[in-house]
Amino acid sequence: MKHPIAVVPLRAILIAIGIHTLWGGIAVSVKYSLLVFPPLWTSFFRFSIGVLCITAWALLHRIRIRPSREEWPALLALGLLFTVQIGTMNTGINFSSGSIASILIATNPLFAAFFAHLFIPGDRLTGAKLIGLAVAFCGTGIVLLQGNSLASLQLWNVGNWILLFSAALLGARLAFSARLLRQIDAVRVLIWQMLVSLPLFALGGWWQEDIVWEALSWQPIAGILYQGVVIAGLGFMVTSYLMKNYRPSIMMSFNFVAPVSGVLLSIMLLGDPMTWHLLLGLLTVAAGLWVITRQ
Repeated sequence: MKHPIAVVPLRAILIAIGIHTLWGGIAVSVKYSLLVFPPLWTSFFRFSIGVLCITAWALLHRIRIRPSREEWPALLALGLLFTVQIGTMNTGINFSSGSIASILIATNPLFAAFFAHLFIPGDRLTGAKLIGLAVAFCGTGIVLLQGNSLASLQLWNVGNWILLFSAALLGARLAFSARLLRQIDAVRVLIWQMLVSLPLFALGGWWQEDIVWEALSWQPIAGILYQGVVIAGLGFMVTSYLMKNYRPSIMMSFNFVAPVSGVLLSIMLLGDPMTWHLLLGLLTVAAGLWVITRQ
């Protein structure tokens, strides 16, 4: 088993910042794709493109795609977790704004810290990490409340709670993936979680959703291509490389860059307003994750 490098070099830090800046565009790209493709169909087309990109990479570098008998159970479990997490994320984005979705999705390192404590030997929770988690959860609460009283929270957008649930699943998936990456090649970890999900997304989309072909334009197509090539292809490969070679809890904490990028893109491209509770929640989440990253 290969052990992660404790000290993260500047080049890896810059790569992590760059890739999570691109991750910040996921909510905007999903919003565009949802104009034509409902949540499950968006997931299907996104990861179909992602599978093609990763397969091309594997063939180019002569990397074996077929898992061994011992690898199948873990990869199937990861694929099912992946399917539920992505499905709930796209559904939540459909009922929320791009800015709020960007912040709530990016709380996944809070959950990843707990799951890494359980799944990854040596990646333990500390007092400082717990403080960072508490601060970041306060930021999430500010976003959810939207300036309303606590009593009115139950009346607020259910999409936000779906997104928070998806963020928790994402944290679990990242920690589980980081553990698998110590034993299984990154290409097989990535491609099989997508392949397991594709028939499930296609079946769910065929059964429950209708594609709005008459609304097809360049924006939904660009949104799907961004999700498939940039996120499911490049983003997943680079993120897996970083988590395999450096301490997972630190690399996952770079997700604090994503909500900053996501909020700015949502304001510029979707016309979302910048309100005080959104800005305060964003800064509070970033502050909490910064404390975690320092460890």
